[in-house]
Amino acid sequence: MSWFTAPTSYRLNVANALSAGVGGLKERRYASAAMELPMMALNEHTSHPDFAHLVLLVFEAVLEVVCVSLPGYIVARRGMFDAEAQKMVANLNVQLFTPCLVFTKLASQLNADKLADLAVIPVIFCAQTLVSWICARLMSKAFGFGKRQTNFVIAMGVFGNSNSLPISLVISLSKTLKGLHWDRIPHDNDNEVAARGILYLLIFQQLGQLVRWTWGYNVLLAPAVEDTKIVEEEREHLIEEGRYRDDVDEDDLEQGSSSTKKISGSASGDESPRTVSIGSSSSNDHTVQPVDGEVMATPANGNIVGSGPGNLAGNLGPRQRSTGHMTQFPNYSSASTAQSEAPTGIKARISQFFARINASIAQSFNNLFAKLPPGMQKFLSSVTHYTTRFVKGVWAFMNPPLWAMVAALIVASVPALQHTFFAPHTFVSNSVTRAIQQSGGVAVPLILVVLGANLARNTLPQEELVTTAEGKKEERNLLIAALVSRMLLPTLVMAPFLAIFAKYVPVSILDDPIFVIVCFLLTGAPSALQLAQICQLNGVFMGVMSKLLVQSYVVWILPSTLVLVMLALEVVEWAA
Repeated sequence: MSWFTAPTSYRLNVANALSAGVGGLKERRYASAAMELPMMALNEHTSHPDFAHLVLLVFEAVLEVVCVSLPGYIVARRGMFDAEAQKMVANLNVQLFTPCLVFTKLASQLNADKLADLAVIPVIFCAQTLVSWICARLMSKAFGFGKRQTNFVIAMGVFGNSNSLPISLVISLSKTLKGLHWDRIPHDNDNEVAARGILYLLIFQQLGQLVRWTWGYNVLLAPAVEDTKIVEEEREHLIEEGRYRDDVDEDDLEQGSSSTKKISGSASGDESPRTVSIGSSSSNDHTVQPVDGEVMATPANGNIVGSGPGNLAGNLGPRQRSTGHMTQFPNYSSASTAQSEAPTGIKARISQFFARINASIAQSFNNLFAKLPPGMQKFLSSVTHYTTRFVKGVWAFMNPPLWAMVAALIVASVPALQHTFFAPHTFVSNSVTRAIQQSGGVAVPLILVVLGANLARNTLPQEELVTTAEGKKEERNLLIAALVSRMLLPTLVMAPFLAIFAKYVPVSILDDPIFVIVCFLLTGAPSALQLAQICQLNGVFMGVMSKLLVQSYVVWILPSTLVLVMLALEVVEWAA
């Protein structure tokens, strides 16, 4: 027996030993299969491609976003797309194109059965927000930030991008990745997968809008207290310096005070002082006039601010005595006042007609209210007060995407309306729906163009660029804390919870592969682009915000997206 033999693989040695001991073809097959089992286990992921191919697919999806965003960056670097133009385009997109996208995607995909299943989305959104808030607080405490810096890190960590980048990635991944079709939907295809993904993202987006423009705009990214005081002082200074006269003497002040006293009195005689009410009704026959030589209350001298249409010129009588100051005007006749206050045109008469109807209805309710017991009056007054405040708050908060969502819910809840808008070859579908779909198709590319423009630092004001060493160190710390609290820590915490939800919670949409991918993409998505707009509006942290956009959307987006997609696909396969 030789001491050394030719090198042979472990698999062949075991197979040879078995064949020598047993000497059967069947045993050799079993031995070979036993040794190849670990390799088969590594390749059993049939629901998604291998790692190298997955990297290529994710890179294609990210590169598509880059190709659409690059022209915006180039145009902004050349000085043709400054901050004001970016804000205008972003507002145009929010006001017009995004509502069209919201309506077409929601109204065509929703129905009464899906609305109950979508109730799990607010729960996941609240969980993600809470986890991100805790992570941001921990990072801020670790770096020892102050209140304003902590609020900035919280805003960057809590408000992730649920609009531009995730929508583009979902559309691209739905057409490149296999295994995303939902077995509960017969004849599911790539277009349906993309539509469902956009539907989920839009719901997350509107929930994020709700918190972003309330808590984020008014608290987290609010201007500094010192800046607010300076703005108020400048405003008061401008008001004081904006008077028509700075050399008011004592005689004029006495005349003004006497005129004010007479204005408050009753109208008696042919000539008595009167405050001009612009646009008031002509039903008041006893129109009064200012006394000769006195200062009449007008918008020019600041004693009154008129609103509505009016004509102060009229057919004035002969010019009366004036003191030579532009804040003192001659008298005019009551006939000319009545003539100037009379409504002219059909529009004015219709407005007056409806005003009388409203006054009559209000008077009727007031009469009924006066007959109620005092306790009931107090209760109804409180209910009316708080209800009115709530309705006004909701009305002030509503924006075009939210109105589009409400309209989409109405259409989706009524099958006849949904059929009218989205049934093929109908008149409404071929005209109105097709026009809305074309406008909605502009939303995502326009968002990405603005994203590219936001990455150009030459559009920032020069005073926002930090030059000191201490300022640069603070910016670097803010940048690190914001990136970690938005793109790393929430993923580490939320990934196990999402896997458990997908495996054990009996909700139908948790079985949808694209929904799991959407949840993972939102967990580690970069900070929302609207935060840059809020920083521009409030004038806070604009320099570090620009650096954060570059780091998030250029440097870390590819590895982050790759990890998130791989985690999502593994969870989909494990939960199946």
